[in-house]
Amino acid sequence: MVTVIGIDPGSRLMGWGIVSDRSGALRLEGCGVIRGAQGADKSFSARLAHIYAELNTVIRQYKPAEAAIEQVFTAHNAATALKLGQARGVAVAACAAYGISVSDYPPALVKKTLVGTGSAAKEQVAFMIRRLLNLRDEQWDPRWTLDTSDALGIAICHLTMRRFAALQASS
Repeated sequence: MVTVIGIDPGSRLMGWGIVSDRSGALRLEGCGVIRGAQGADKSFSARLAHIYAELNTVIRQYKPAEAAIEQVFTAHNAATALKLGQARGVAVAACAAYGISVSDYPPALVKKTLVGTGSAAKEQVAFMIRRLLNLRDEQWDPRWTLDTSDALGIAICHLTMRRFAALQASS
């Protein structure tokens, strides 16, 4: 069995999802969204510190063996890309602090792995996540956002790539 945390980086909302693979059967262990810092200090550095602390809590609770994170894609402007990169760096640092190896995947590969096309809509990814994790409608919490399903998709993509690598190594 292996447990993976998938992370959809963001400085305002960071999706996370924990998926385990037990003999080829995927299981949802937990998921959620980390929202940027609330309260009086809403500075960017406070948001990053809050994300780091919350992600540490998630890692301590679920103890994932591996991590997968979405690569930074081209943003609308340089400032947005820089902030996204810093949030991604905080997530990588949180995993590294626990000795967890981090693999990164481009969004198009995650979508292609789950849906069959690299240009799939986020809603299509969410639909496939529900099917792959065998979640009925009543098990899908409406508070889970597309950031959460993206994070779960990244974790499932990583587990799929792990399986492919193991098959290639054995042949």
